[in-house]
Amino acid sequence: MQHIDTPPRDPHFDSLAPAVAFTRRGFVATLLGSGFALAVQPVMAQQVIKTDSEGLTAGEVKIATKDGEIAAYRAMPAGARKLPVVLVISEIFGVHEHIADVTRRLAKRGYLALAPELFARQGDPRKLDNIQQIISEIVSKVGDAQVQADLDATLAWALANGGDAARVAVTGFCWGGRQTWLYCARNPKVAAGVAWYGRIRDAVTANQPRHPLDFAAQLKVPVLGLYGGQDQGIPPADVDAMNKALAAAGGKSQIHVYPDAPHAFHADYRPSYRKAEAEDGWQRMLAWFKANGV
Repeated sequence: MQHIDTPPRDPHFDSLAPAVAFTRRGFVATLLGSGFALAVQPVMAQQVIKTDSEGLTAGEVKIATKDGEIAAYRAMPAGARKLPVVLVISEIFGVHEHIADVTRRLAKRGYLALAPELFARQGDPRKLDNIQQIISEIVSKVGDAQVQADLDATLAWALANGGDAARVAVTGFCWGGRQTWLYCARNPKVAAGVAWYGRIRDAVTANQPRHPLDFAAQLKVPVLGLYGGQDQGIPPADVDAMNKALAAAGGKSQIHVYPDAPHAFHADYRPSYRKAEAEDGWQRMLAWFKANGV
């Protein structure tokens, strides 16, 4: 049975209040990957990518954390061992059908892909039909310390169930893109990260004490940021500042901007989807993983 050492502690995360204890009975998100979040209905069905599970072991698993269990959607080549691992971090909508499909796409490329339901203690964002309600009632209550600890637990599960500790990557979208930057900054055992349009800086709160721009100069894990030039939620000045900070640090991390793409250009179930940019970003992500040994 493999294991990974606990990453170095970050006092900015540790200073937060511990996660609220919960039980399996209180776990509200079930049947991960079945259907889309209500807040993004109607789904753009004509453009949705659907990846089958032929040749894969795919479905929901339970991840033990320090205060209970969370669910995760796992996909991997059936019967394989010592696989490269990719942690997949969802947007604010949780692990719905699109995120599950992303894990299957990665599994078809030979990865053990695992998408944890990181909102499990606070609620199920898939069942709410209003984005602002999702943010105020669920997402705003999820602290970075809780997320980072759950990602540690998810990675530990992956390494004990067919993953290779020497080949670990993480990728995430929107809210998950920001968490990708944070996890790569915190866990030096990650070999590579790809952050899709994750917020770079924001107001400092008790739940979010640091943002990616705060630690750009100290980032050791190579991260590729993929951003849209027409993103109305992430100012171009922020992207430019992050790119300059990464370049000044002299590491491998970098940002690629698609000038005409909006936010969520990879989300094939939404009107924001841009096929050319999404496909190019996907190929860049795979190449980034390979170039960094994952």
